[in-house]
This record gives sequence, structure tokens and C-alpha cells, in this order.
Amino acid sequence: MATPFLISHDPSSPTSGSGLSLKQIAYFGRVLIKVATLAEAEQFLRQNFRALDIFVDATEISSTGDLVDILNAGAAKILINLDQLTTLSEEQSVPSSRLLVNALSDSQLDTFQQSIAVNAERSEASVCTTPSTVLAAAEKLKISSDSPRLFTIFGSQTVSEDAITNVTKQGAIAIVPSQALTVERDVAGQVSAAKLIASAAVTDQANGLYATSVTDERGACLGFVWSSDESIVEALRTGTGVYQSRKRGLWYKGQSSGDVQELIRIGFDCDADCLVFVVKQIGRGFCHLGTETCFGASSGLSRLQKTLDARKADAPAGSYTARLFNEPKLIDAKIMEEADELCRAETKDEIAFEAADLFYFALTKCTAAGVSLEDIERNLDLKSLKVKRRKGDAKGPWAEKAGLAKPESAPAPAPAPAPAPVEDRTTRIEMKRVITASTTPQVVTDYLKRPSQKSNEAIVNLVKPIIHDVRDGGDAAVLKYTHKFEHATSLTSPVIHAPFPAELMKLSPDVQEAIDISIGNIERFHSAQMGSNETLQMETMPGVVCSRFSRPIERVGLYIPGGTAVLPSTAMMLGVPAQVAGCSKIVLASPPRSDGSISPEIVYVAHKVGAESIVLAGGAQAVAAMAYGTESITKVDKILGPGNQFVTAAKMFVSNDTSAGVSIDMPAGPSEVLVIADKTAVPAFVASDLLSQAEHGIDSQVILIAAGLNEAELRAIEDEVDAQAKALPRMDIVRGSLAHSVTFVVRDIEEAMTLSNDYAPEHLILQVENAESIVKDVQNAGSVFIGHWTPESVGDYSAGVNHSLPTYGYAKQYSGVNLGSFLKHITSSNLTADGLLGLAKTVETLAAVEGLEAHKRAVSIRVAHMKKNQS
Repeated sequence: MATPFLISHDPSSPTSGSGLSLKQIAYFGRVLIKVATLAEAEQFLRQNFRALDIFVDATEISSTGDLVDILNAGAAKILINLDQLTTLSEEQSVPSSRLLVNALSDSQLDTFQQSIAVNAERSEASVCTTPSTVLAAAEKLKISSDSPRLFTIFGSQTVSEDAITNVTKQGAIAIVPSQALTVERDVAGQVSAAKLIASAAVTDQANGLYATSVTDERGACLGFVWSSDESIVEALRTGTGVYQSRKRGLWYKGQSSGDVQELIRIGFDCDADCLVFVVKQIGRGFCHLGTETCFGASSGLSRLQKTLDARKADAPAGSYTARLFNEPKLIDAKIMEEADELCRAETKDEIAFEAADLFYFALTKCTAAGVSLEDIERNLDLKSLKVKRRKGDAKGPWAEKAGLAKPESAPAPAPAPAPAPVEDRTTRIEMKRVITASTTPQVVTDYLKRPSQKSNEAIVNLVKPIIHDVRDGGDAAVLKYTHKFEHATSLTSPVIHAPFPAELMKLSPDVQEAIDISIGNIERFHSAQMGSNETLQMETMPGVVCSRFSRPIERVGLYIPGGTAVLPSTAMMLGVPAQVAGCSKIVLASPPRSDGSISPEIVYVAHKVGAESIVLAGGAQAVAAMAYGTESITKVDKILGPGNQFVTAAKMFVSNDTSAGVSIDMPAGPSEVLVIADKTAVPAFVASDLLSQAEHGIDSQVILIAAGLNEAELRAIEDEVDAQAKALPRMDIVRGSLAHSVTFVVRDIEEAMTLSNDYAPEHLILQVENAESIVKDVQNAGSVFIGHWTPESVGDYSAGVNHSLPTYGYAKQYSGVNLGSFLKHITSSNLTADGLLGLAKTVETLAAVEGLEAHKRAVSIRVAHMKKNQS
């Protein structure tokens, strides 16, 4: 049930800084707009039908046909006068439930009463009257107090909280101007929308709070929580899910986990003793256990949509899902094929099976285009609002095919259908096992290859237009792409500058302590590296002094992946060494949430490391903004940080553009781990390390090298992998990752190290006896984790080492991020006259060999000058 008030809004007269914005009006589910023409109504309905039930004040529209067209366009109700009601009575296709009739005086109420006596069908129309005539209208028209048919408008009367509450207590729905309402705290002259919500809600007798059901946009219940007056204020003010914890006070959903909620709408159940929060859940899900709901995982179409969204964000090139997303014609062909199969199905089971296939491919096409189930269902609702419909006959070719007309030729039989994907928690999850002693070296090498990636050329062709757009368009282009990709349409600036407001860094004490401890360890480890960058000075020969000294890179850009995930760890790993190195300007970039906000953990880290600003953008547009600079975003000299293939391609593109004048830390690929285990390894530990990387994405790769293990020991590890994987919320991703991951069974540690150095893993974990003694044999690795008590996750977060590491085999050429990544080394030469004299012949000889006469003369002129003065 909607709120007991309806907000009126004039699209042609926007308010300047007062009242509710259209986005805030949407929180209450309904709006009454005033229009003068059919075109105005249709434009507003077309732009906003997904967010609102829209009532249209059509009292200035004279054409009966236009009134019908407004209803056809999706208006929930139209507000009309008594004369318009008379003309519409001839349109039998217009249901009375879609009409709201102005009867603002006793005489107009009498006229309306007489008209419904003549035409009983119109007795179901709603009526709009004044506060002083509410009770009379209810009595004359026999409208019960719990019927949603009685509305009241205040006209010239002052709109106050008491006036609205008095009207609603009489059973009427108050029509309140948007200028009179606010979601902020204590704004003089405006009514608090939160207080109106609270005044209509019924508290629980035991705790004085409001029972609250949280649902998604499709109406599926995510969980049950409690609300308070204060939490309702905060929810409306921030546009997010904010509730009241009975133990911890105000609960900003997702503040620590990142699983935040974008507020869509607030309403009530039928008797107002339960609030209903409709939200867009971001991240893993609503439940603290990582599932979509507190009642377990979603199912059916909701589960399919979640799976497809994940595949679209992170599907390996070459996979069937990637093909579908990248080849629109293939999707179209599969939809036509499956539709034909459904038409041919006859039994109940066959029809259900073929319909599932069709739904799968149809939803894949929708997901590829950014269309959600919510969009589809809202369009269905919109179609149901049409009052005039077409005949609905099938078009010629399809009518012929179905036998409604004579077919010219019989259609060819279609190929067998592909089964729709379902989550499978029963089939064993395991890695391919390769015994090196009985496998050729070439096959072993093939198994060491990483999962295939899209070609760099294809990715560059996608990011190049974005980079050029940002380079030329500046802030406006950055905002355009942030609105498009992150859906953060409320953002008006692509950057926030230090000092960062305290309200952007609201953290629980536990989270703040964890970040502070981690920053301390990272700072201590990177500060200890300063010794290796002290000035080096030596005399290479008499009178020739050479030196090397370091200076911090002045301006660095740090890319922090974001979106659905919160990665303060990456902000720490990049920000702390930048601060230790002494970089004068530190710029962070991270994609904002759809409401335009950024996780408080990242803001807090930015504050701790002295960052100048945070760019509210992700992907290629963020990289371009930092590389070239915009009106409000500082141009940087080096860009560091991990990201997806588009971020990596953008980094490599701008680093090769001499006009950008920017370098990068390293190329990057999907995350990977290699675990070496011997007989002393604990199976549960090995499995947990493998899975901690496998859950990153289906293009991640994990490798186990089992040194000297027998069948029972191998089986114990494989059983642990299967059991632990099936307990993970990202089980489907893990299954996809392990499908191209390998266990190599080798004779001994020496063979294991040879394989590992050939692979050059991002993370190398040594779960072997006397692991410290093996480190000397490590030639290629991003970071090494030594012994049974050192999981890779401590390096990801808090041990002190850096987690921004070379992947995809680049550990053979690149180091992970370290203090040196933020420093540049400058050399100097300082020669005395005798020193130059001692080197003169050598330099002149080499310059002559190379034919560079000016080089030679730069020495010989000085030597001649020196000898002249000596004489």
C-alpha cells in the first residue's frame, strides 16, 4: 500500500533548492503532475513510468480523445472536472477506477452524487475535495474510511504536518505540493516527509519500533528489520536502506560489508502496522551470510538474472555466455529457435522445458542491453493500463507458420534445445589432475597456460573512444560515463576534494580499527624500504664522481576497483607507500554507487594517506581523467592499481600516448595463485587457499602442485575443495574458475619449483615442510606466502606486504607495487678538470666511431681551453 499522501509536482516549474526533487518524490511511490497538453503528459510518462505511479491533472485538457490517450500512455489516474466526467461517460472503455474527479464544494459534491445515480458504474471513481468537505464527501458518496478513493487538496490553505495528519485521520489521501515537503531535518516552513510516514505507521507494542519488510523491486522479501523515527529520516535523507538495530542503534545497511541498498520506495502493508521498504540491493545480497535474502538464495528468473549479471561482468572470452553477449545475432537466432521449439511442444513437461530455454535466451538478450526483469515487469504493468487495445492478430508470416493461413512451405526442423542453466550444488567440483611423470612436457606446458582473454586490440578499440572523449570533453565526459556505467545519475561533479567531510567516513569502531592496524603494518614495511633508496655516491676514477639519488613522483593516480565491491585494502596498498614516498599529490579514483556515494572505508583511507581528491568514476574514463586531467581532476604522472581488462587496456593506451605524459605500474590480468603442498600440508588449508582466489572470477586460475602425495592424500585435498566450494555464496564462479585449473602431481619439491618458476604466479603459497628453506629457489613470483600459517588473504589485507602484484606471467619481468614504484631515480656526474682530462680520449674515440662530431667537440673544446689556460 502506498503512503497516505500524494505529492503534486509541476514539471514546467521546477523549484530552486526547496521542496522535493523528482527522485525524492519517487520514494513515496505516487505523484500528481499538472499538464496543459497531451504531449507534455506523454513525455513525462515516458521518462518516469519505471519509477512512479503517475496521476495526471488533466483538468485543462478539453479533448476527450487526449484524455483517453493519457490513460493509454500509462497514467494510473487522471484528475478531471465534472464536465469532463460527463463527456468521458460516453467512453465505455475507460474504467471508473482510473478517474479522480474534482468536487471541491458542497454543490459539486451534489452534482457528482446525481451523476453516479444516473450512471452507477461511475460510482467507483475517486473524488478530490477540500479538507472542510472530506467528511461530507465520505457520507454523501458512501466512501468507507479505509477506501483509497477519497483525496483532498489544500488549495490556498496552509499546508502543515497537523493539517495533513488531520485529513488522513479522516480517511482521505492528502495531495501535498512538492514544495511543501522536505527529507532534510528541521527545515523552516517545510513539512518533514519522514514525520508524515511515521505518523501513519503503527509501532510494535513491545519495543516502540516499526516492523519493516524489505523487498526488492519485484516484490520478493529480502528480510525483516525494524525502523524508528530517526532511521526513517536517515533513509529518506540519504536515499539508502537505513534501519534501527535493537542492539547497535542506527544501522546503515552495507556500511561495513559494502552490500548497500538504494532506496526505491517506502510504503505500508494493508493496515499500516508494517512498513515496506522497496530497495535495489547492491553487492552479495541482503543477508549477512552473503545470500540474496534472509530466507536463502533466490530462485527461478531472479536467480537467472543474478547469474547473467555476474557473467556479463566477468565472463571469460571463449565461453558460451561470452559468445552470447558479444554476438547479438547468435542470441537472436537462439531466441527464434527456442520460440519455434516452444510452439512445437505439446505435453506439459515439454512446454515447461522449452519455455525455460526461451526465457533464458530472452533474458540474456535483455541483460546484454541493460534491461532488467524489473524493467520488463514494469512494461507489463504499463501495458495493463491501456484502455484501448489493438485487435492483436498475428502478423502474416507468423500466422502462416502457425496454420492460421496456408503456409508456402513447411519449416525445417530446429536443432535440439540447449538446457537453461541452473545452480548445481550436487555435481562434484574438482580440478583437472595431471601426473607429470606420465605426461609429455608439451602437454604440461599447455596446462600451465592462463585462461584465454579478449585480444588487446579488441579491448583497445572499445576503450579508445572513451579515452578520447574524456581527453577532449573533461568533466562533462567523465560524468556522462559515470551516469551511464555506474547509473549514478545524481552526481553533478566527478570528484570530491580533501578535506573529506566527516559524514563520508562513518565507520564502525571495528572497521576503523582494522583499517588503522593494516595501515600501520603497511607503513612500517614500506618505510623500511627507504634505506635501499638512499643517495649512492662514488668516484669511478680520479676526478669522476657519479651519484644516484631518489625523488618521489610528484602526482600519482591510484585506481581502486569498486562498484558492487568495497576495496579499502587496495586503497591502503597504493595510498600508504605513496604517502611514505612523499608524493605531493595523491589522487584516488573509484566507481561510485548508483546513488553517487562512495564507500566510507575508501574515503577514510584517502583521508589517512593525505589524498588530494577522489575521482568518482571507474573504467577507462577514470584512467583517462587522471592521465589528461580535466577542469576539476588533477593530471597525474603515474597511474597505479588493478582493474579489469578495460582498465588495463586504458592504462596501457595512455602510457603509450606521448601527449599524456603518464606511466603505469604494470600490465595486469586475472587473479591467480599457485600452492605447493607436500605430505605435511593440511588439506583444509590447501583447499581454502585455492578457493580464496577462485572466487574472484571465472577467469581466475588456481594451480596446485602436489609434491610426493599419494592417492589418499590427493583425495583428501580434492574432497575439501568440493565441500568448501559448495558452501560458498559464489559457488558458480568457483566452479567456472576450477574448470580451467589444474593439480600437477610431481615427484619432489625440486620439480615443483621448476614448474612454479615457469608459471611465475602472482601468489605463491608454500605449504611444505621447512618452507623457509625453499624461498631461495623462488625465481619468479609476485609475492610468496611461507608455511602453513600464512594464508594469502593476510597479504591481501593486513600483514604489511603489498597486494598489487604482477599477474599473467609478468612476475618474470615486473615487481609488485613497492616503495620504489612511487620513486624515480636521478643520476648525476661531477667531474673535475683532471677528471675530464683523464676521460677525454675515451669519449672522443667513441664519439668518432659513432660519427657524432658535436659530442666529440664538447670534450675537445674544453680540453683545449684547459691547456690554453695552463700555458
